[in-house]
Amino acid sequence: MTTPSIGQLLDSTVPMARTLKLEYLETSPERAVLRLPDQPEFHNHVAGPHAGAMFTLAESASGCIVLAAFSDQLSRAVPLAVKAEIAYKKLAMGEVTATATLGRTAEEVVAELDKGERPEFPVTVEITRADGAVTGVMTITWTLRPNG
Repeated sequence: MTTPSIGQLLDSTVPMARTLKLEYLETSPERAVLRLPDQPEFHNHVAGPHAGAMFTLAESASGCIVLAAFSDQLSRAVPLAVKAEIAYKKLAMGEVTATATLGRTAEEVVAELDKGERPEFPVTVEITRADGAVTGVMTITWTLRPNG
């Protein structure tokens, strides 16, 4: 039996990610890179990707890096998004890519969990167009809620 990839895990547990047909380009503990293909059914009034679709793309990228970085902790804690803030910087057109990075080391977060705390940590996500221009930046604060 093979272990599902982070992308397969997200698609199976988060139907919205599957609905948007997100592409998982990289899902490691250091970085997660997801792409939202250009799909007219998810366009806004100026024929670019809708803000809600870009929010979901970025939040999904953050979830992938959290799953990759803390997969060994899932038996004792559940990852939850606490809050998110997004800034739309430039007009997005066509496909867009989200790149997520952790704002704290996994070791720091796990050390807090080991002390019986409920750690919080930021994940920063840059959303870019195919030409490399940054169209948005999102910061999601995550927590690892201990089970029980």
